[in-house]
Amino acid sequence: MRGTPADAQELRSSADSGPAILATDGVLRLTLLYDAIRVSSPRLRAAEAQARASAAQALSATRPPDPRIQLGFMNRELPGLAPMDPLGMTQIQVMQMLPTAGKLGLAADIARTRALGVELRARDLAWEIRAEVASAFYELYRAERSVSIARRSRLLMENVAAVADAMYRVGEVPQADVLKARVEVARMTEEITVMEAMRRVALARLGGLLDRPLADSTPPAALPVFPASLSALAELEDIALQGRPMLLAGDAELAAAEAARTLARREIVPDLELGFQYGQRTGAMGVERMGSLMLGASVPIFARQRQLPMRAEADAMRAMAVADLAAMRAETRARIGAAYAEWQRARNLQTLYRSTVLPQARAAAEAALASYRVGGVNLMTLLDNQVTVNRYEQELATLEAMEGVALAELEMLMGRELFDATGARETPGDRS
Repeated sequence: MRGTPADAQELRSSADSGPAILATDGVLRLTLLYDAIRVSSPRLRAAEAQARASAAQALSATRPPDPRIQLGFMNRELPGLAPMDPLGMTQIQVMQMLPTAGKLGLAADIARTRALGVELRARDLAWEIRAEVASAFYELYRAERSVSIARRSRLLMENVAAVADAMYRVGEVPQADVLKARVEVARMTEEITVMEAMRRVALARLGGLLDRPLADSTPPAALPVFPASLSALAELEDIALQGRPMLLAGDAELAAAEAARTLARREIVPDLELGFQYGQRTGAMGVERMGSLMLGASVPIFARQRQLPMRAEADAMRAMAVADLAAMRAETRARIGAAYAEWQRARNLQTLYRSTVLPQARAAAEAALASYRVGGVNLMTLLDNQVTVNRYEQELATLEAMEGVALAELEMLMGRELFDATGARETPGDRS
């Protein structure tokens, strides 16, 4: 998911160059969108910055408390007061807190595991945004294919209207046939308008994810080559449960909660404080120097109000981490199963449509047109056949997009790529 710094810089420098950076050979390619999103997504940049902050915080947590230094001037004569014996003393004192019972190591472990959790959640967010980009891309493809299909259908309806008009002029069909055909042409024009609006919505959604506007002149989306097959569902579930960044983040957060619970139980153990004090004064015998060594300890006399509630809080936080991890695992299994079923459905229906449904519908429409020319069928039968072909072609485009969305969902849940999105297998829809 991460490119080289040079790649990132190149993409940043091209951020304002419009859709050109996102397209090759006059088409919009999904793989280039993936490259762009790594450096252009504000959400991803924020998550990565948070991960860096957590890593820096974890580094500081491995250090002991700072020593405390005090400088004092004792028994000094002040203006306006009675003179006193020259017993003034200058002192310097250094104190160092020494955490006991492995508290410092536990605090460092907590910080490191929490930082790891933040980093893993940033990785999961990258996959989530990647899936959102794919979803918008496939919606754009579906809208463009739908526009192309609708325009082709409108052309056929215009031909039917021309045939009906010619036959009406020679008295072979009633004028109602001509009017019905023209109404159908108008309906197809309305459908094209709706599909073009859907395309603009998909462009806006995609532009929002990329943090750049995408104009109507953006090249058409090219559908990548999808994998012919996938591993069994059980294998995909196992990969997801072991490798999804969000689940790994949950494991890290649970480890942090376990360490925090251990630390809470050790908070009642007194911490030590070691100190050294040096002082000197000028007396009758000259300069006098003195040193002292001190040892102190914290006394948990308010354990019921401080240490014991900390234990209860740590126990509750661990229970929450366990429950959150279990919920994420259950959600992952459910979503993997749903996405896999959706992928299978889209694949199977595409095969059925291409092998049987669409060829038969097109043959029926061609036969109806030929029969209508000789008065064998009425206009409504002909129009119904043409509308059926249009509907099945639209559904096929939808199924292609659904297959892509299902694959993107599986990749997001597994935290790994299932196929190379570089190539293109479909000619993008014509928007001319």
